[in-house]
Formats: sequence, structure tokens, C-alpha cells
Amino acid sequence: MAARKNTLKYRQKGANTTFETSSIDSTVVEEKLFGQAKEDEDGDDGPVVFICGKCKLPVGDSLSWDGSEDGQNQIRLKRVTDNVLIGKDNRMYEVSKRSLCLIVDLSCRGCHSVLGMVYASTPKNLDHKRFTFCLNVADIDSYVLGSASQMLAAEGPKEQPVTLEYRGIVEQQMTEMKMLVMSMAHALEEIEAGLQEGCDEA
Repeated sequence: MAARKNTLKYRQKGANTTFETSSIDSTVVEEKLFGQAKEDEDGDDGPVVFICGKCKLPVGDSLSWDGSEDGQNQIRLKRVTDNVLIGKDNRMYEVSKRSLCLIVDLSCRGCHSVLGMVYASTPKNLDHKRFTFCLNVADIDSYVLGSASQMLAAEGPKEQPVTLEYRGIVEQQMTEMKMLVMSMAHALEEIEAGLQEGCDEA
């Protein structure tokens, strides 16, 4: 009987430790696991500029972002640049079997390639697309402002500002270099004079 009680106590103790709540703060775990991702989001890159895939004219930017359509491989913008021409003719477009829409094509002013469309009339389930500029991802390129990493040597981080102290050091170094060049020129003149005398005697 005593052995049975000990076994029962052991089972209850094991059961209780299995379902004990952890004293670890979930926010600490989240920071450890997802902290890097959050830092990356905070240090977000600059705005994205969208350009025509063929002639590279800018057509819009991420400041007018309205969303994306992964299924149709499109992005939606609220505004575009003057380099995007809005067609005059409406045409029917079938998104799916029950979603017939009236659209207008968007084309590039530079190369006249089709960039996307504007939905002029949509069924209720596609109202969010109406009167936004839907650009085909396949027909545009993009770049992030501020993503360039090349710098001229003069713009490098080791550039020292010109101060009076720095100017004094530079002038001192220039004077020393000038004295060195003068002494080398004098020594060269003596060597040339010696060679000239040797040539005259011969």
C-alpha cells in the first residue's frame, strides 16, 4: 500500500511538472526569435521607385502604395507619374469566371509598352481595385532610394576637415618636402658638374 502511494505521488508530481506554466516572459522569447526581423523592419530601406521595364522611365513610387495582387502579379498605386499614359478605350477583362470587369490600359510615354490597367468598373468583390493604377510586376523594374553604396574617395569616412591646426601641419610637411627637393636638386647639380668635368678632360 505504501509503495502504491509513493507511485501515485510520483505520477502526480510528474503530471504537475509537465503542465506547469513557464516563468519565462514571452516577450523576451519573441525578442530573441524575432528581434532581428523587427530591427530590419525599423531600419527599413528608403522609398522604392518603380520604372518602366523597357525604357527605364519612372512610373511611380512606394509613397503612393495601395497594395498588391499576388495572384495576378500586380501592384496597386494611388498615383503614378506623367510618364504613364491612360488609354482612351475601355475593354472587357475577365479576372475569373464570375468577375467580368471594364478596364483601361496603362502604357509608358517613352516606349508605349503596356504597363498595367485601371479598373473602371468591377463587381462588388473587386471594388478595392477600382480607380487604382494596377501595374504588372513583369513590365516594371524598381530600385530603392539610398541603396547606392559607391562613394568618391573625397566623400569617404576618413576625410579630415580642414582646420587651422591641420593646415599648419600640411604647410610644415610642404616646407620639409620643398627643402628635401632643393637639397636633391643641389646634389644633382654637383653630380652633373662632376660628370661634365670628366667629359671635358677626356
